[in-house]
Amino acid sequence: MIRRLRRKLVAITSVLLTALLLLILIFVYVTTGSQMERDSVETLERTAAIMVRPDGGQIRIDGRCFLLERHPDGTFVALGSSDFGLEDRQVLEVLMDRVLATGQRTGVLEDLELRFHRAQNAPGVKYAFMDISGERQTLSRLLTTCVVIFLLGTAAFFLTGILLARWAVRPVEEAMSRQQQFVADASHELKTPLTVILTNAELLTDPARSQEDKDRFARSILTMSGQMRGLVEALLEQARLDDGAAKVQWTEVDLSRLVSDAVLPFEPVYFEAGKELLFQIQPGLEVRGSPRHLRQVVEILLDNGCKYSDPGGQVRLCLRRHEKNILLSVTSPGPDLTAEQCRDIFKRFYRLDTARKMDHSYGLGLSIAQSIVTEHRGRIWARSEGGQNTFFVSLPERRPYGTAQVAEGA
Repeated sequence: MIRRLRRKLVAITSVLLTALLLLILIFVYVTTGSQMERDSVETLERTAAIMVRPDGGQIRIDGRCFLLERHPDGTFVALGSSDFGLEDRQVLEVLMDRVLATGQRTGVLEDLELRFHRAQNAPGVKYAFMDISGERQTLSRLLTTCVVIFLLGTAAFFLTGILLARWAVRPVEEAMSRQQQFVADASHELKTPLTVILTNAELLTDPARSQEDKDRFARSILTMSGQMRGLVEALLEQARLDDGAAKVQWTEVDLSRLVSDAVLPFEPVYFEAGKELLFQIQPGLEVRGSPRHLRQVVEILLDNGCKYSDPGGQVRLCLRRHEKNILLSVTSPGPDLTAEQCRDIFKRFYRLDTARKMDHSYGLGLSIAQSIVTEHRGRIWARSEGGQNTFFVSLPERRPYGTAQVAEGA
């Protein structure tokens, strides 16, 4: 599909640019030819308007032209360069007769490469002629040049079309690759709970099993069904964020209050897990965005801090102003992460412990958080050092008009 799309883009781009170049070259050639013809006709008209002096004195005529004037008594005068061979009267008579035979006042004798203009005069008729061999050679050279430019331009446009097609199709190719990877990862993640559910369902229908075993199988089915539901909801949320279909209602958000409200429900969760949650929130920090999605980011970071911190560990949340942005950080004790892991941890379905069983962790939380933060024109990243893993979220601050605010140091 990508190859067909690329070929179509190359063909469309090449055809359009080639057609445009062809039209330009035709316009240049026709315009140049028309202008040269107009100039030569004007020169002939000026030549035909020359009054021949009775005494046969010298008259200045364009070097490309010669003038014949035939009187009613059969005499005529020939004026022009000696290069035209004006001494042979019989030839000149034939030339004038050919002009009369055309029935045109202005025209071209193609075989002789002469353009003529016939002007009626009181005592007789004047014939002005111009040698257009130089004009034809100029047009021939121009045509050759246009053909060469057209061929080179066609080749250049074809190569340009290939480069443009690769550049234009790259986002589509990446999107399709992400979609295929998304489907493959989702299928892999759903395979395990489905296998567990099917196995327990088969065991549940076994009449040889005790009621206690059947109750255990039913509980396992309910547990895995709940995990599948959570996974499907997370997949749908990720898909909506990827497609831009998630409804983000932008408004002014008191981020300090939002983070405070998001922290409160996690305090008993941390207590039950035998861990401590500390937080420091600078008041009065505002951003513009979606409250629901921003709260989701905070909840994802706090949930990860609870799940993956060391037993009995102390997790610290900090919200403060940093330069022109608002910086949210969640720090938890745990094994150090490599620089590569700090980058890959935001990829969907990525888990540091690939052998870990599903425990309501689908490897989508940080990927969803990254999509939300990016949508809010912010940045999210991880840093690990000294047994402390910290996740940072930087968001542009909405500063109320006329309010002086002093940035705190990092």
